[in-house]
Amino acid sequence: MKDTETERPHPPRDPWRVLVAVAQVPDTGLHRDLEADPRQRQALADIAGLREVLSAEASFDITPKSGGRVHVVGSVRGRVGQTCVVTLEEIENDIDEEIDLIFAPPEQIPQMAALAEEAERSEAEIPDPPEPIENGMIDLGRLATDALFLAIDPYPRKADAVFEPVVEAADPEDHPFAALKALQAAPKTLGGNKPKGKSNGK
Repeated sequence: MKDTETERPHPPRDPWRVLVAVAQVPDTGLHRDLEADPRQRQALADIAGLREVLSAEASFDITPKSGGRVHVVGSVRGRVGQTCVVTLEEIENDIDEEIDLIFAPPEQIPQMAALAEEAERSEAEIPDPPEPIENGMIDLGRLATDALFLAIDPYPRKADAVFEPVVEAADPEDHPFAALKALQAAPKTLGGNKPKGKSNGK
Protein backbone atom coordinates (compact mmCIF):
# COMPACT_ATOMS: atom_id res chain seq x y z
CA MET A 1 0.00 0.00 0.00
CA LYS A 2 1.32 3.45 -0.92
CA ASP A 3 1.98 5.99 1.77
CA THR A 4 -0.26 8.79 0.54
CA GLU A 5 0.71 11.07 3.41
CA THR A 6 4.40 11.23 2.45
CA GLU A 7 3.97 10.92 -1.32
CA ARG A 8 4.55 14.27 -3.03
CA PRO A 9 1.67 15.24 -5.35
CA HIS A 10 2.45 15.81 -9.01
CA PRO A 11 2.23 19.44 -10.16
CA PRO A 12 -0.75 20.23 -12.39
CA ARG A 13 -0.10 20.13 -16.13
CA ASP A 14 -1.17 23.76 -16.57
CA PRO A 15 -0.63 25.47 -13.20
CA TRP A 16 -0.87 28.98 -14.64
CA ARG A 17 -4.24 29.22 -16.41
CA VAL A 18 -5.88 32.48 -17.47
CA LEU A 19 -8.71 31.84 -19.92
CA VAL A 20 -10.15 34.50 -22.23
CA ALA A 21 -13.42 33.90 -24.10
CA VAL A 22 -12.94 34.99 -27.71
CA ALA A 23 -16.62 35.95 -28.04
CA GLN A 24 -16.22 38.45 -25.21
CA VAL A 25 -13.25 40.29 -26.71
CA PRO A 26 -14.51 43.75 -27.83
CA ASP A 27 -13.84 45.07 -31.32
CA THR A 28 -11.43 47.60 -29.83
CA GLY A 29 -9.36 44.82 -28.29
CA LEU A 30 -8.54 43.68 -24.78
CA HIS A 31 -5.49 44.16 -22.56
CA ARG A 32 -4.62 41.68 -19.82
CA ASP A 33 -1.82 41.67 -17.22
CA LEU A 34 -0.88 38.39 -15.54
CA GLU A 35 1.22 37.52 -12.50
CA ALA A 36 1.77 34.03 -11.15
CA ASP A 37 1.23 33.58 -7.42
CA PRO A 38 3.69 31.67 -5.17
CA ARG A 39 1.88 28.34 -5.53
CA GLN A 40 1.78 28.66 -9.32
CA ARG A 41 5.47 29.60 -9.40
CA GLN A 42 6.37 26.54 -7.34
CA ALA A 43 4.40 24.31 -9.72
CA LEU A 44 6.17 25.92 -12.70
CA ALA A 45 9.54 25.26 -11.06
CA ASP A 46 8.64 21.60 -10.44
CA ILE A 47 7.56 21.07 -14.05
CA ALA A 48 10.64 22.78 -15.52
CA GLY A 49 13.09 21.18 -13.09
CA LEU A 50 14.18 24.54 -11.71
CA ARG A 51 15.34 25.35 -8.22
CA GLU A 52 12.69 28.05 -8.06
CA VAL A 53 10.74 30.60 -10.07
CA LEU A 54 11.11 33.90 -8.25
CA SER A 55 8.76 35.86 -10.52
CA ALA A 56 6.60 35.30 -13.58
CA GLU A 57 4.41 37.93 -15.18
CA ALA A 58 3.04 38.76 -18.62
CA SER A 59 1.14 41.40 -20.56
CA PHE A 60 -1.09 40.71 -23.56
CA ASP A 61 -3.06 42.70 -26.12
CA ILE A 62 -5.81 40.71 -27.83
CA THR A 63 -7.31 42.03 -31.06
CA PRO A 64 -10.12 40.34 -33.04
CA LYS A 65 -9.58 39.88 -36.79
CA SER A 66 -11.79 38.86 -39.69
CA GLY A 67 -13.02 35.29 -39.98
CA GLY A 68 -13.08 34.71 -36.25
CA ARG A 69 -9.32 34.97 -35.93
CA VAL A 70 -7.58 36.70 -33.04
CA HIS A 71 -4.20 38.44 -32.90
CA VAL A 72 -2.33 38.10 -29.60
CA VAL A 73 0.83 40.09 -28.89
CA GLY A 74 2.58 40.48 -25.58
CA SER A 75 5.63 39.86 -23.46
CA VAL A 76 6.61 37.47 -20.70
CA ARG A 77 9.05 38.38 -17.95
CA GLY A 78 10.42 36.24 -15.20
CA ARG A 79 13.31 35.44 -12.91
CA VAL A 80 14.35 31.84 -12.29
CA GLY A 81 16.73 30.23 -9.83
CA GLN A 82 19.15 27.72 -11.33
CA THR A 83 22.49 26.03 -10.59
CA CYS A 84 25.67 26.93 -12.48
CA VAL A 85 26.86 23.91 -14.48
CA VAL A 86 30.51 24.89 -13.87
CA THR A 87 30.73 25.99 -10.23
CA LEU A 88 27.48 24.39 -8.96
CA GLU A 89 26.67 27.71 -7.30
CA GLU A 90 23.11 28.99 -7.07
CA ILE A 91 22.41 31.69 -9.67
CA GLU A 92 19.42 33.66 -10.93
CA ASN A 93 18.58 34.40 -14.56
CA ASP A 94 16.16 36.93 -16.03
CA ILE A 95 13.76 36.08 -18.85
CA ASP A 96 12.13 38.56 -21.23
CA GLU A 97 10.33 37.10 -24.25
CA GLU A 98 8.02 38.57 -26.89
CA ILE A 99 4.88 36.81 -28.16
CA ASP A 100 3.14 37.43 -31.49
CA LEU A 101 0.59 34.81 -32.52
CA ILE A 102 -2.56 34.40 -34.59
CA PHE A 103 -5.35 32.19 -33.28
CA ALA A 104 -8.04 30.77 -35.55
CA PRO A 105 -11.08 28.50 -35.27
CA PRO A 106 -10.06 24.82 -35.57
CA GLU A 107 -11.91 24.37 -38.88
CA GLN A 108 -9.69 27.04 -40.49
CA ILE A 109 -6.40 25.40 -39.50
CA PRO A 110 -6.21 22.89 -42.44
CA GLN A 111 -7.01 25.63 -44.98
CA MET A 112 -4.37 27.98 -43.59
CA ALA A 113 -1.85 25.12 -43.42
CA ALA A 114 -2.46 24.47 -47.13
CA LEU A 115 -1.84 28.15 -47.89
CA ALA A 116 1.44 27.97 -45.98
CA GLU A 117 2.46 24.88 -47.97
CA GLU A 118 1.62 26.63 -51.25
CA ALA A 119 3.71 29.64 -50.21
CA GLU A 120 6.61 27.31 -49.45
CA ARG A 121 6.47 25.78 -52.95
CA SER A 122 6.42 29.23 -54.56
CA GLU A 123 9.34 30.37 -52.36
CA ALA A 124 7.18 33.17 -51.00
CA GLU A 125 7.31 34.33 -47.42
CA ILE A 126 5.76 31.62 -45.28
CA PRO A 127 3.43 32.87 -42.54
CA ASP A 128 3.47 31.12 -39.20
CA PRO A 129 0.59 28.65 -38.90
CA PRO A 130 -2.16 29.83 -36.54
CA GLU A 131 -2.84 28.34 -33.14
CA PRO A 132 -6.27 26.74 -32.67
CA ILE A 133 -8.93 28.40 -30.55
CA GLU A 134 -9.99 25.58 -28.21
CA ASN A 135 -13.61 25.56 -27.07
CA GLY A 136 -13.89 29.27 -27.83
CA MET A 137 -11.08 30.05 -25.37
CA ILE A 138 -7.48 31.28 -25.44
CA ASP A 139 -5.35 30.34 -22.43
CA LEU A 140 -3.02 33.30 -21.84
CA GLY A 141 -1.45 31.54 -18.87
CA ARG A 142 -0.45 28.61 -21.07
CA LEU A 143 1.04 31.02 -23.61
CA ALA A 144 3.08 32.67 -20.88
CA THR A 145 4.19 29.31 -19.50
CA ASP A 146 5.35 28.03 -22.89
CA ALA A 147 7.31 31.22 -23.58
CA LEU A 148 8.90 31.09 -20.13
CA PHE A 149 9.97 27.46 -20.48
CA LEU A 150 11.37 27.91 -23.99
CA ALA A 151 13.54 30.80 -22.79
CA ILE A 152 15.17 28.87 -19.92
CA ASP A 153 18.90 28.30 -20.42
CA PRO A 154 19.47 24.51 -20.21
CA TYR A 155 23.16 25.06 -19.32
CA PRO A 156 23.21 28.06 -17.00
CA ARG A 157 26.62 29.49 -16.11
CA LYS A 158 27.71 32.11 -13.65
CA ALA A 159 28.97 35.24 -15.43
CA ASP A 160 32.61 34.81 -14.33
CA ALA A 161 32.64 31.00 -14.28
CA VAL A 162 35.66 29.46 -16.03
CA PHE A 163 35.91 25.77 -16.77
CA GLU A 164 39.26 24.37 -15.63
CA PRO A 165 40.23 20.94 -16.98
CA VAL A 166 41.45 18.37 -14.48
CA VAL A 167 45.28 18.16 -14.46
CA GLU A 168 46.85 14.85 -13.44
CA ALA A 169 49.38 15.16 -10.64
CA ALA A 170 52.95 13.89 -11.14
CA ASP A 171 53.73 10.44 -9.74
CA PRO A 172 55.20 10.65 -6.23
CA GLU A 173 58.63 9.14 -5.67
CA ASP A 174 57.26 6.55 -3.27
CA HIS A 175 54.73 5.32 -5.83
CA PRO A 176 54.49 1.48 -5.74
CA PHE A 177 55.80 1.29 -9.32
CA ALA A 178 58.51 3.92 -8.87
CA ALA A 179 61.23 1.28 -8.35
CA LEU A 180 60.13 -0.66 -11.43
CA LYS A 181 60.13 2.55 -13.46
CA ALA A 182 63.69 3.27 -12.30
CA LEU A 183 64.85 -0.21 -13.37
CA GLN A 184 63.27 0.25 -16.80
CA ALA A 185 65.06 3.56 -17.21
CA ALA A 186 68.49 2.14 -16.20
CA PRO A 187 71.01 1.29 -19.03
CA LYS A 188 71.01 -2.36 -20.04
CA THR A 189 74.36 -4.22 -19.65
CA LEU A 190 73.32 -7.87 -19.83
CA GLY A 191 73.39 -9.32 -23.30
CA GLY A 192 74.70 -6.06 -24.68
CA ASN A 193 78.18 -4.75 -25.41
CA LYS A 194 80.90 -6.29 -23.21
CA PRO A 195 82.91 -3.93 -21.03
CA LYS A 196 86.27 -3.00 -22.44
CA GLY A 197 89.30 -4.72 -20.86
CA LYS A 198 92.31 -6.95 -21.54
CA SER A 199 91.72 -10.06 -23.52
CA ASN A 200 93.06 -13.37 -22.21
CA GLY A 201 92.93 -14.96 -25.63
CA LYS A 202 95.99 -15.62 -27.65
